[in-house]
Amino acid sequence: MMITHRTRCGAALAIGIGALIFTGATSGVQAAPAAKPVTATVNSALQWGPCPPIFPAGCQIAVLNGDPAKPNADVFLRVPGGYTIPPHSHTSPERIVLVEGQLSLRYQGSSAEDVTPGEYAYGPGGLPHVATCKGAGPCTLFIAFEGPVDAIAFTGALK
Repeated sequence: MMITHRTRCGAALAIGIGALIFTGATSGVQAAPAAKPVTATVNSALQWGPCPPIFPAGCQIAVLNGDPAKPNADVFLRVPGGYTIPPHSHTSPERIVLVEGQLSLRYQGSSAEDVTPGEYAYGPGGLPHVATCKGAGPCTLFIAFEGPVDAIAFTGALK
């Protein structure tokens, strides 16, 4: 059963959200407590570090917001062209938007899908998956986790 979802992020979504905010159509939704705003780009002065040890050298991660040991952390994950992120799973669901590059992404129980910049993928917690950065350039993914960030090696075959 295919459980991933892919959609193109676009201006229409931003315009729709902007219209709701500027017209005051919040339907009684209360703003979250004030937090520090965060703005980052792949090329900004982020602190990149190595990925968890289950990933081969070359994988880098930068924390954008939150504490990876606690729920609701956001990260950039970057790998060089041709790199395969080995089969693994996460305790938490993950929400992915490919920022740059071309990625082949396969979750257990589904076929591989090519993801291009601006596309979104959702992976439920505990579902093993594998990904390959296609082409010569790097792949950078924005990943939002609901729970603490982890990566659990998967040694079986993705069926």
